[in-house]
Amino acid sequence: MHAEIKAILDRVLDGSSLTREQAMTLAQTPPQYLPELLNASRSVREAHRGDVVSLCAIINAKSGRCAEDCSFCAQSVRYQTGAQSYPLLPDQRILDGSERSAQDGVSFFCIVTSGRRAAPDDLERIRGILQRMREAGKVRPCASLGSLDLEDLVGLREAGLIRYHHNIETARTFYASVCTTHSYDERVRTVRHAREAGLQVCSGGILGMGETMAQRIEMAMALRELQVDSIPLNFLNPIPGTPLAGKELLARDEILKTVALFRLINPEVEIRACAGREIHLGGDQGMLFDAGVDGILTGDYLTTKGTAPGKDREVIISHGLRVAPDA
Repeated sequence: MHAEIKAILDRVLDGSSLTREQAMTLAQTPPQYLPELLNASRSVREAHRGDVVSLCAIINAKSGRCAEDCSFCAQSVRYQTGAQSYPLLPDQRILDGSERSAQDGVSFFCIVTSGRRAAPDDLERIRGILQRMREAGKVRPCASLGSLDLEDLVGLREAGLIRYHHNIETARTFYASVCTTHSYDERVRTVRHAREAGLQVCSGGILGMGETMAQRIEMAMALRELQVDSIPLNFLNPIPGTPLAGKELLARDEILKTVALFRLINPEVEIRACAGREIHLGGDQGMLFDAGVDGILTGDYLTTKGTAPGKDREVIISHGLRVAPDA
């Protein structure tokens, strides 16, 4: 192995924080040294996260008719994608979804609504749903409701919310290339509000939108600075009708290298593989655990099909790992 790369990996394995410059050096790892990079990321995952993989699931509780112009999103009213549009689902349907997820061994169940931020009437209903979820005690409640302010987030925590999901999506230097109707700073502000409200924070983004490896490292460093609890990594599904419909899929080794860098930059944080892993990696999805992943978003995604929880459990167990106990 190249001496400089080996020296950096040795320092990380000894507990040193990875600098941006060191991460950029590792990003240049030649293909023949990728196994050593993955070995290091797997060792870091084992040291800080053990051999347990957590499952989470989502429900698209309010779909479509979003006024924002995020170029990856099937739910924007600006694009013709055929995605469903409907108002907030009935309370019991959301609760039934959480019950099914609990039976599947899911730890976190996330209520997701489309749009820049959930409307006041929807927030009131969601607070009631969260209270019932916490009383049932079968899953840990999570929500993704847009750019809420501190007061709203405190109210959700008091109702029973444990974790708030709000992606920064990509690097600051690339953000304007994928969204112009709201800013990167707005997304960061919401993440900080969620932490201030006493919530766990789940924040990551999408890989493969045209960003450079340097910008992926920039994003990973920003998430480290924000001190998030969980980093969900999605892999662009180029949905017909969206501006990113023509993007090529990422190569397997590029994905593995990128995920490994996220793990080495954020050694103590949960890193979760989410939407798009199926179309990018197919039968090689299990290699994500070698790259440092310790969480999976299982089941269907917002507008696309995912992997059945039972199948994800099989892959986890086949890699010598355990599924985290439920709530």
